[in-house]
Amino acid sequence: MTGPARLEVTAYEIVAIGSSAGGVKALLAILGSLPADFPVPMVVVQHLDPRHDTLLAEILDRRSRLRIKLAELGEVIVPGVVYVAPPNRHLLVKTGGELDLSETEQVRFVRPSADLLFRSAAAVYGPAVLACVLTGTGSDGAAGAGVVKSQGGTVVAEDPETAEFKGMPQAVARAVAVDLVLRLDEIAGALVGLVKGTRTL
Repeated sequence: MTGPARLEVTAYEIVAIGSSAGGVKALLAILGSLPADFPVPMVVVQHLDPRHDTLLAEILDRRSRLRIKLAELGEVIVPGVVYVAPPNRHLLVKTGGELDLSETEQVRFVRPSADLLFRSAAAVYGPAVLACVLTGTGSDGAAGAGVVKSQGGTVVAEDPETAEFKGMPQAVARAVAVDLVLRLDEIAGALVGLVKGTRTL
């Protein structure tokens, strides 16, 4: 006996984004271009100065039709909301879409870590993860993207040739077979198309 069919079937259940240097501008461009009815939750790791509180969520929220907020321990992700990792906290997704914040050791010299976010999302959602690596220095996100791919998920990267900082997009492109490499101005449309099933890889 099978359960009732889901009314809205999407190819993905979560979009996870990792960015670092240049990321605020990139996130403004992407999140500001997404429709209010974007049908899955989004979780974002942007490397921030750990010594200060951040206004990142408020800045992004003013420019987006989606609700954007700092992630809180124990809250459950819902469609139409973008959850941003607070400064100096790893952001993880647990079973049932519950968010976890951790002060465990830095990964590749950063906390929050896109690697940890991507790995946790892949463990919960498997092939229903859409991971996106944007501008940044270093290689955070590359190892986690490999886990996403190993579980059947999809990886999108900003084109290193047009990214403000090439390090993170280059690292992920070297580490895994990235599904789509796109200019910044192409990413929002691709995310919508992939999630709503109107675009194929």
